[in-house]
Amino acid sequence: MKNRILILFILVVLCGSVSLVQSQDRKLAQTGMKFLNVGSNAQATGMADAITSLEGQSVSMFYNPAAMARQKSFVDVFIGQTQWIADINHNFASIAFSPENGDYGVIGVTLQFVDYGEFLGTVRANNTQGFINTGTFSPSATAFGIGYSKALSDRFSIGGNIKTVRQDLGSSITNVDNLGVQTQKGNALSVLVFDFGMLYRTGFHSLNFGVSVRNFSKEVKYQEEEFQLPLIFKIGLSMNVIDLTNLDREMHALTVSVDATHPRDYPEQINLGGEYLFMKSLAIRGGYMFNNDEYGYTLGLGVQQEFSGIHLGVDYSYMPFGVFSDVHRISFQISLK
Repeated sequence: MKNRILILFILVVLCGSVSLVQSQDRKLAQTGMKFLNVGSNAQATGMADAITSLEGQSVSMFYNPAAMARQKSFVDVFIGQTQWIADINHNFASIAFSPENGDYGVIGVTLQFVDYGEFLGTVRANNTQGFINTGTFSPSATAFGIGYSKALSDRFSIGGNIKTVRQDLGSSITNVDNLGVQTQKGNALSVLVFDFGMLYRTGFHSLNFGVSVRNFSKEVKYQEEEFQLPLIFKIGLSMNVIDLTNLDREMHALTVSVDATHPRDYPEQINLGGEYLFMKSLAIRGGYMFNNDEYGYTLGLGVQQEFSGIHLGVDYSYMPFGVFSDVHRISFQISLK
């Protein structure tokens, strides 16, 4: 009976996902608050973000919240930074707790902060320069979320996040009178955003299947034109292919994963990633994002170790970005049993 319920649930999720894709009729929409879809974790981005079906820790809330349902440690913390294009810095942190070995589920908190740098403001004017300097301003974006996931059986997990997202583009100068007094109008927006996900262990060795829908929210607007957030739907498969060999799985692990993505604002993509883990300590990663204009392959390295019940990890990833500067990411993990 339980298996029938799980199969029925998966079919409902898949049918709903297909309906979502078909309802967009392959039209590409313009979206805002794009920082929500910028990969944060160096481990994930080293594998081309193809981790929808990989079981993980607190950082999974940024990709598929259901994937943290089997978190092995009592508390898990990730922090990291992305040196994005145009000197933009993306910073993130996540923490998750698994009381009673996850019997009551896993609850976590996420935080994102984007520093866009400093800009010089101007307005048009009837002078020799044609403009007046209005000073500097610093746009910013933040997202604070709470997530929860639960393993409903030894194979099936679900999870979700609710986030409050805020983006501040600074103040607009709407008028300057003859005395130089400025009339300003703020450009800050806040909105609630929802993420959903499920993960299913197929039972064939370590083959996993995952689905996630991220950045579901209402439309928002700054002044006149409304826009949508970067809704994205993902389906993924992953497996440790060492399971198919006679190699020692305590010494070697080779995880291969693939994600099919359907974003709201650009064409469908296939992300392919892989990670080789030696002695559960040294990780070498690589991946490729198909159907992108400016970027494709990704590379990454990671080192992890346990000391008296404390798990420490450091990860780095690299991604060339076409005509823009290369993207570097670094993240740190600490887990307590």
